[in-house]
Amino acid sequence: MRQHLRTCTLCEAMCGLVITTEGDRVTEIRGDADDPLSKGHICPKAVALQDIHTDPDRIRHPMKRVGDRWERIGWKEAIDLAVEGIQRVQRAHGNDAIAAYVGNPTVHSLGAMLFVGDFLRALRTKNRFSATSVDQLPAHVAAMFMFGHALLIPIPDIDRTDHLLILGANPAVSNGSLMTAPGAAERIKAIRARGGRVVVVDPRRTETAALADAHHAIRPGSDALLLLALLQVIFAESLARPGRLTAFTDGLDTLRELALRFPPERVAAATGLSADAMRSMARDFAAAPRAAAYGRVGVSMQEFGGLATWLISALNLVCGRVDAEGGVMFPTPAVDIRRADQKRDGRPRFARWTSRVRGLPEFAGELPVAALSEEIESPGPGQVRGFVTHGGNPVLSTPDGGRLDRALAGLEFYVAIDFYLNETTRHAHLILPPSSPLEREHYDLIFHGLAVRDTAKYSPPVFDKADDARHEWEIMNAITTRLSTGWRARLRGALRDLGGPSWMLDYALRRGPYGAGLRPRGPGLSLRALKEAPHGVDLGALKPSFPAALRTKDRRIHAAPAIFVADIARLEATWLGAAAPASDALLLIGRRTLRSSNSWMHNVERLVRGKDRCTLLMHPHDATARGLHDGAAVRVTGGVGTITVPLELSSDMMPGVVSLPHGWGHGRPGTALRVAAAHRGVSINDVTDARRVDALTGNAAFSGEPVRVTAIGAR
Repeated sequence: MRQHLRTCTLCEAMCGLVITTEGDRVTEIRGDADDPLSKGHICPKAVALQDIHTDPDRIRHPMKRVGDRWERIGWKEAIDLAVEGIQRVQRAHGNDAIAAYVGNPTVHSLGAMLFVGDFLRALRTKNRFSATSVDQLPAHVAAMFMFGHALLIPIPDIDRTDHLLILGANPAVSNGSLMTAPGAAERIKAIRARGGRVVVVDPRRTETAALADAHHAIRPGSDALLLLALLQVIFAESLARPGRLTAFTDGLDTLRELALRFPPERVAAATGLSADAMRSMARDFAAAPRAAAYGRVGVSMQEFGGLATWLISALNLVCGRVDAEGGVMFPTPAVDIRRADQKRDGRPRFARWTSRVRGLPEFAGELPVAALSEEIESPGPGQVRGFVTHGGNPVLSTPDGGRLDRALAGLEFYVAIDFYLNETTRHAHLILPPSSPLEREHYDLIFHGLAVRDTAKYSPPVFDKADDARHEWEIMNAITTRLSTGWRARLRGALRDLGGPSWMLDYALRRGPYGAGLRPRGPGLSLRALKEAPHGVDLGALKPSFPAALRTKDRRIHAAPAIFVADIARLEATWLGAAAPASDALLLIGRRTLRSSNSWMHNVERLVRGKDRCTLLMHPHDATARGLHDGAAVRVTGGVGTITVPLELSSDMMPGVVSLPHGWGHGRPGTALRVAAAHRGVSINDVTDARRVDALTGNAAFSGEPVRVTAIGAR
């Protein structure tokens, strides 16, 4: 038997694992008590690593579509077909006729993260999409405009705070998201145990809210109004204390003038919160010795996600909680991707171009994925006719998935780098399957930069990959090299193929803030040093880093960027001047469960067995008003379609709000996921409308979708 120390790659938490193997078989997976970040914490998903590795449905060889069947082919033929298909579409219709989608699994793979940039650039298309614009795009845009870089996202110093205000997040289930915090539930309990306070704002009494001192149910999509009211109280009652931040912050006066227009009484009806509750919330936050405000997908995935995300940072800023112990801080990771952008001119990479049909703004070279279906369907120059995907399942994870499902069926060419035949890749003409997660070396390039403590950890492969298997980076590099023009680009590809991710990681570690330099055995971090510390290296608690860490052109915090200030008028017109919704309309929100990670964990039997989790949660009062009962099958009708789902009554729901989990809707013809097909559920994105976006950032607005819920047979 052998023991392997590794970081789990199935979510953002970076839990340390001890994996025991016997030959080519995993016999045990448990938490690593000596991991400096997770300290032994483990969630039910970790054991799924062995199930993915041995999954009989996992594709292990390149496959090409021949009529209605799939045929196994060799790697040389597969790469040839991929390159020829991409070039054929681009020769006939132009470079932008190829679209690319990068899914969530990309960020959990060292090789993919290091090679995907060159891969996408080699496609030479402006039609690039990713899971970012259905998830955290507002956080990146706010960070870019306020602090100068999309990855300067404020992280709650959860282990030292005295007051944690959580909006639209459920870290007890997610273990943090854009806040890597394994064992988040225990960390939240520890705040209260040391005399602190935890307050949750969410339309549902979530698992996190059950651990908190207070829960405030808010009407979905109205978070920006609440945050403006909190700021109004703080400014009106002279509670603002930006402290040392004042010396390098611009726009505080503008922020004050703006906030004073939104007293709690003005927004109470729209938010569903009383004016007294909002005043108490603001005063408690301002008075706490150390406090942090944190928001996640419930804030991002709405029509005012950009405003709400900015205002969370603004609240932290005016109370002096930014870059302060116990407030929100900025990790100093061993591999700091932000440092690579030091020589840029500081101008935001945002809205440099827009999507062809609807004019949605670009961010960091990507367009909002809510525009993808229309870009495929709408004729004219630049129409998408070919597709390239890495990981992900946009048919289930992007709005109006049914429309995208139909659009993908008409593509001239589609190549997928994926090892599952899922609801999206079933439309591919060619599938290039990568190795399994246990066959790859790993280092978290992104999540160390979002963690609540600075650590570094390298994970060697648990198993050797098969001789005829390929890592993601090998697949990407092979296509990139073939698509590239000029001898320099081809030479670069050849050198990368020889070195792989290891030499790139070693170089980045040596040149990083804790690095050993370029000496073979210099003091400090290197790949060799991490290999000699298999549990990981503890680099300490988060440290103040401003103003040096700022990446704005003038190295100052911008408290009131013009694009956010201008969007306030849209907020007022929508929420404070609009007519009330139809009396039978309910507002739909999503939810996440501990055993699920988007759509890609549903082919693991141990994670889906038991009670059906794909149910519609509804408050009993709403059910009574509609003549519905617990366990009944009901129809949910949104802006683009209707689904049928079991009803589950729950007093945890805010009246007028219903909830469906994300990532279900399996078992469609042409897929090959036997376990998932036996636990199909329904896709929330068969009713969400791709036209509902945050107009400021382009992020999909899932939260607050108006729906009707009726009994089967009712009209």
